[in-house]
Amino acid sequence: MPAYRCPGQGQAAYAARNRSLPALFEAPDRVDQTGGNRGVVNKWAGQCPSCGQWNTLVETIIETAGNRFSGKHQSLAQTAPVLNLAAIEALDVPRFGTGIEEFDRVLGGGLVAGGVVLIGGDPGIGKSTLLLQALSSLSRLKKVLYVSGEESGAQIALRAKRLAVDAQDLQFQAEIQLEKILGTLTEHKPQVVVIDSIQTMYSDALSSAPGSVAQVRECAAQLTRVAKTMDITMIMVGHVTKEGALAGPRVLEHIVDTVLYFEGDTHSSFRLVRAIKNRFGAVNELGVFAMGERGLKGVSNPSALFLSQHDTQVAGSCVMVTQEGTRPLLVEIQALVDSSHAPNARRLSVGLEQNRLAMLLAVLHRHAGVAAFDQDVFINAVGGVKIAEPAADLAVLLAINSSMRNKPLPRGLVVFGEVGLAGEIRPAPRGQERLREAAKLGFSIAMIPKSNAPKQKIEGLTIIGVDRIEEALNKIRDVDSYIVDESLA
Repeated sequence: MPAYRCPGQGQAAYAARNRSLPALFEAPDRVDQTGGNRGVVNKWAGQCPSCGQWNTLVETIIETAGNRFSGKHQSLAQTAPVLNLAAIEALDVPRFGTGIEEFDRVLGGGLVAGGVVLIGGDPGIGKSTLLLQALSSLSRLKKVLYVSGEESGAQIALRAKRLAVDAQDLQFQAEIQLEKILGTLTEHKPQVVVIDSIQTMYSDALSSAPGSVAQVRECAAQLTRVAKTMDITMIMVGHVTKEGALAGPRVLEHIVDTVLYFEGDTHSSFRLVRAIKNRFGAVNELGVFAMGERGLKGVSNPSALFLSQHDTQVAGSCVMVTQEGTRPLLVEIQALVDSSHAPNARRLSVGLEQNRLAMLLAVLHRHAGVAAFDQDVFINAVGGVKIAEPAADLAVLLAINSSMRNKPLPRGLVVFGEVGLAGEIRPAPRGQERLREAAKLGFSIAMIPKSNAPKQKIEGLTIIGVDRIEEALNKIRDVDSYIVDESLA
């Protein structure tokens, strides 16, 4: 039964403050005994009568003493004895592919029976399109079900026709009531289910509207429990807030196994799917898609998206190798430095952290003697990709220095490395994989931290190892002579 609970001091604190007032709480048999009789009331109020705080009452379900051990609150597995961890056999989790290679990559190799996936993104970015394509491919081998709370069957059928997907064996249900959906799962026993979206679902056990914190938490918990007990692969679509985070309680991301985010500009044809959490694979894995007339298609060589095509070398452009999960990507960093006509010079960064840009400019001035206090500095990562790792520091500084001097960097140059406040260049993880990817795409010079220098020479790639930022700027100016010396050696 729905009630409102406050995580305050409880009825004892209330009675201690004022023993003359009548109790406003429910009877003890209406309160979950595991949670204690702490600030539970029948209806919402602005102030908690227990602790006196305002706006602290949260809607929840209070179990009675007779059903506190009901099925939905039991453990997912039988009570097991205590075992030595070394004695437990570690088995690989069996997976099955979705038929979309880039989607399987982000998932860590495919879907897992009983796994729960949460995918979020801006409206219109392609979440429903991708899942409809995946379900169409899976329907040839498995029993699938698409549950939509936002669109009618006619709308989904029209999209399937437009995408030219095979919907012959794809089952569909337009429903938002949780209890009816659970009944459908019990009756039809599908192997893969898509819930589009979790914010539209509601449970009769709660009186709040669909999309509220209590409804989202309860519906997600019940669907996850059913997925685990019936070995159903569950994919839930989630709305996002204006800030880009998944709407609803944070517990929504905790209870699922995998959290995926759709990234990209809706005005661009390219989409990025990034794994934020994955219990069955690598975190920060990246899948690259291109939106076309027939839906989303995987991009086999994503590095080509993030590199500009210049007939000649231009000043302010530097190519770096970033690591997204297990995939190395080559991304072009562009810098534009111009004289400032305002009292405070502007610092603007697109695709990279803006606060880090200010720090790197201070390091460039302090340790390399290159001042930009009277210059406007603009940084952009080509292709709309967002780079969070600090291995982009060296590329940013070399691009800024190139723009200030109006002198292009050498052709075929690729760099990576983190720059510290003391001016040192620190190593980046998975340096060998980054270098092999650069050599495969035809780059001939790599300026990297000395700690990342390979023990064996990589064919076709000249390695320039540096320890400090001033050393990197000096070697860039003399890179032609450096390459000649290396070849003679």
